[in-house]
Amino acid sequence: MLTIGELASHAGVTVRAVRHYHAKGLLPEPERDHSGYRRYDAGAVVELIKIRTLAEAGVPLARVQELLRANEQELAAAVADIDERLRAEIRERQRHRERIAHLAAGDNLALPSEVVEFLDRLRALGVDERIVQVERDGWIVLAAHSPERVPEWMTRKREQIGDRQLVEFYLTLSQALDRTDDDPKLVVLADQIAAYITQMADERGEWYVDDIELEPSLVELLDTRAFDNAPPARRLIELLTKRGWAGWTKLQRIQSPSSPL
Repeated sequence: MLTIGELASHAGVTVRAVRHYHAKGLLPEPERDHSGYRRYDAGAVVELIKIRTLAEAGVPLARVQELLRANEQELAAAVADIDERLRAEIRERQRHRERIAHLAAGDNLALPSEVVEFLDRLRALGVDERIVQVERDGWIVLAAHSPERVPEWMTRKREQIGDRQLVEFYLTLSQALDRTDDDPKLVVLADQIAAYITQMADERGEWYVDDIELEPSLVELLDTRAFDNAPPARRLIELLTKRGWAGWTKLQRIQSPSSPL
């Protein structure tokens, strides 16, 4: 006859686990001897090993007792069901591993590959990382909000980034990041970008530059983040408004712009 400690040792579990299985009704509690100790026989060792094996295989304890009492056919069906559940868990864990791997991949965590390529292109052109981060944050929201439209938007972005005027805009803005609001370069930049946007709208249609469908509150939130990361952007918005265009995340033509000053 075995003590509870010896039983646990032979079955490869802890004494605490044995007591837990007792509490769950999986392992019958034996009578105590004259000294008040539980004593177990070989049958308890076999039963406990079966319980441990099923539990380690991922079988919920609520089903362990059912399987211990099942006949061969019932056990085979139950094992097949458990195996399929474990396979599904493995697939889910693999997806988790892929997501975790993306954590080390920077922009890949929350962005489609074509957006990541666009951001890398901006970096290669020498665009300041703060501006790239503003672009990235906006695209994270857009990709989550309208994933089906990302390829279309990215095709347009690739066309635009091939235009030297837009590249100059990004580079000039990069240079202006650490300048004051009264820096004359911002006025020049506003003139350049307003002319560029107007040309695109006239040639391709206003939808080409105003094609973002987001809640106004979300647009305001993204604009605020852009202003925080690239302070000159706020002054640029003021200057662009005087030149016929309002907004940052969502550009809109103003019907009657005031004279640029």
